[in-house]
Amino acid sequence: MSNTSSTQQEKTTNHQGRKAVISREDLINAALKLLGPQRSISSLSLREVARAADIAPNSFYRHFKDMDELAIALIDQAGRSLRKIIGEARQSQLVSPNKSIIRTSAETFIRQLNADEALLHILLREGSVGSPAFKAAVERELTFFEEELCADLVKIGNAKNKPLFAPELVAKGMTRLVFSMGTSAMDLAQERQSDIMEATIVMLRMILIGSEQMAQTKASQ
Repeated sequence: MSNTSSTQQEKTTNHQGRKAVISREDLINAALKLLGPQRSISSLSLREVARAADIAPNSFYRHFKDMDELAIALIDQAGRSLRKIIGEARQSQLVSPNKSIIRTSAETFIRQLNADEALLHILLREGSVGSPAFKAAVERELTFFEEELCADLVKIGNAKNKPLFAPELVAKGMTRLVFSMGTSAMDLAQERQSDIMEATIVMLRMILIGSEQMAQTKASQ
């Protein structure tokens, strides 16, 4: 090993074997590993996260002023990751519409409900039982979900020559319905989750078809 490499390695660890240099993302990932389907963000302690990240507790404050700020960063990351996963699933249906985009989105959502990363659980739990700051962060993520879904619904409606009445309200109704379904289903066995998902798909279709018909009625007036 070169002298340069040795020096760089020494800079990343202190005499106790702890990392001396760590990024904001490292702390977020360490906290994510501690969370699970049955554990909320508020149950994490600073020392626990620092230990998982292999740093001294005081090093935590280089990136976050307190645990609440870390929790909001976790919610933001969970939202971004889930929007990417669900958005990509919708986009695949836009180019190859062999399956209902509603079913594809619902099935992707349920898969995330049972994923090891527990990203969706963060949004569902903190949105219902979190502090006011955590709930506000979840609400912000839900708004992003709605905006992206609205854009896709408009695109699909135009392609099918079936425009929607108030697509922003359709996107909001669909998003809130799916997340409500997730909150009800997250602690259930997968068979029961499937039942709830099928009922939700029917309700989503009702929202979509109703909006299409309202748009047609308005256009004919």
